[in-house]
Amino acid sequence: MVVLILSVILLLVIGGCVCVFWAARGDAPRWVRGVATATLVGGELSRKATRGSGSRSTSGDD
Repeated sequence: MVVLILSVILLLVIGGCVCVFWAARGDAPRWVRGVATATLVGGELSRKATRGSGSRSTSGDD
C-alpha cells in the first residue's frame, strides 16, 4: 500500500515537471500552465517550510 501511494506521488511530481517544461516552451494549453504554476508554487512552499523548520542553512544563500 505504501509503495502504491509513493508511486502515485512520484507520477504527480514527474507530471508537474513535464508541465513546467512544456509551459516554459510557450506553446502550452491553459490547463498545462495552471499545473505548472501549481507545481512551482508547491516547490516554493516546500522550500520555505524547510527553511522555516529551525534548520538554519550556513551556505550563505541569502
